[in-house]
Amino acid sequence: MFKRLLTGLFSGLIAAVLPACDGVNLGKLRPGVTTMAQTRDIMGPPAMEWQDADGSATWEYPRTPNGMVNYMIDFGPDKVLRKVRQAITEENFARVREGMTRDQIRRLLGQPASEQYYALRKEYVWDWKTKTDSAYGYFFDVYFDEQGLVTRTGTHYEALSGG
Repeated sequence: MFKRLLTGLFSGLIAAVLPACDGVNLGKLRPGVTTMAQTRDIMGPPAMEWQDADGSATWEYPRTPNGMVNYMIDFGPDKVLRKVRQAITEENFARVREGMTRDQIRRLLGQPASEQYYALRKEYVWDWKTKTDSAYGYFFDVYFDEQGLVTRTGTHYEALSGG
């Protein structure tokens, strides 16, 4: 019981502190001015980095599974910050198409809150928390076949544990 209480308190503390840190750190980033090296100093190492053929890059800073934010930070070929954007949006959910790969989905939405494999259906499901209310957490789901291609999307909700 005590361990469960400590786990709950620690999770709550992290969920409360991370957004505050993000607000301070993101406020230090200046599009058109901040370099990749400065961004790494401010935000720490990204969870994922994508390099494009033209020299531009995108870095991922996920706040999942407890958060509802995945920051994508875009840099130009000159290694200067272009844009900071939230990946978990209705607009990005609408961009998900049948046949997209896991890599394409990861770059579009960022790290999922969870990943499951359902052996009987032979499918993988990734989900992202989209909102919470006093009783439920709501999720956007992407389903993949065993080749790693999107077959469909959906939504679900889960009751929040009361302790």
